[in-house]
Amino acid sequence: MASVSRRLLFCTRRCPSRIASQYPTTPYTPQWQRSLSTTTHLRADEPPEKGSAAPTATQASEKPQNPASSKAAIELSQLVSQLKATQPEAIEEARRKGLRDIPLINNDELQTEEDFEIPDGPKNVRPGFWAEGEPDMGPDDDYYADDLTSLGHGELEKHRELREYARLIAWELPLLNQLARPYVPPTATTPFRFRYTSYLGERHPAINKVVVEFSPSDIDLLSIQRDKLIKLAGVRYNPDTDLVKLSCEKFDTQAQNKRFLGETITKLLDEAKDDKDTFADVPFDFRHHKPKVRHEFPKEWILTPERKLYLEEKRAQSLRSDDEKLNNGLLVDGKKVIETSLPYAVPTPAPAMLSGTRGKSL
Repeated sequence: MASVSRRLLFCTRRCPSRIASQYPTTPYTPQWQRSLSTTTHLRADEPPEKGSAAPTATQASEKPQNPASSKAAIELSQLVSQLKATQPEAIEEARRKGLRDIPLINNDELQTEEDFEIPDGPKNVRPGFWAEGEPDMGPDDDYYADDLTSLGHGELEKHRELREYARLIAWELPLLNQLARPYVPPTATTPFRFRYTSYLGERHPAINKVVVEFSPSDIDLLSIQRDKLIKLAGVRYNPDTDLVKLSCEKFDTQAQNKRFLGETITKLLDEAKDDKDTFADVPFDFRHHKPKVRHEFPKEWILTPERKLYLEEKRAQSLRSDDEKLNNGLLVDGKKVIETSLPYAVPTPAPAMLSGTRGKSL
């Protein structure tokens, strides 16, 4: 909260043109106002009447003035002189913009906090196209070169954010080690494996999807019951991996989708354990599964130590044979074969240029 003198300086900055134009040379000193009286006004050269209570000129000049108004006038004149000496460009800017001062109340004396409030601009102004959806922050505060700019405050905010994350890394993240749990592989009592999808806090339609996988061999079932469960699973059974895969994303939350999958698995197990119809006469149908063909590397092409030695000896023998042919002239040179096989080309004479008069036919 600014002090009274600081606020008074702000008010004088808003009205430098008026103060400078009204009092260009002399400081502003308000005159003493005579109190209301019914006594007849007397001139200085007229003697007072007998029995009258009118004061003389000497007595009137000896009457004390209001000390509060005199002190405020002195402070105001000092502030105006300081403003002129420190920031003359502020006065010129105010004159150029035509700013006016704010009238003070209660005989130029500020009493409460409401007296220092500056009225805002016109209200109920409809924002433009680029300001739609933005909160109304009100008019910008006056800038007197005593604060950072908006870009400077933005850089400070980024610096504060980086320091906050640095504090979290230094003091909070090491405490997460206390919440670590050792990995325990699934046992026979937990044959179901659920998988969820997360986009790190962002909203996405695939977040609600829940997938569950289980193997019929991991469930305590009889052989005929296991076969019936595989037949009931249908296309959701993979014969290569021996896994049944179910998924659900029809509800709005993951908990509802997981509950639906749990109820579906319970119904499948209850139906598989029902001995009224064992589906023994229904054959297995795995036409939905297309196995992937995996080509294996031929064993004959594997570079064993014996084969590496054989290839090195074969390359050395080929190099020795080429060297012997080169020294004996038996090595075939393609360039020489082309030069000796083709007939020698007879050079043809160049065509002679005939000179004649331009524009005439020969």
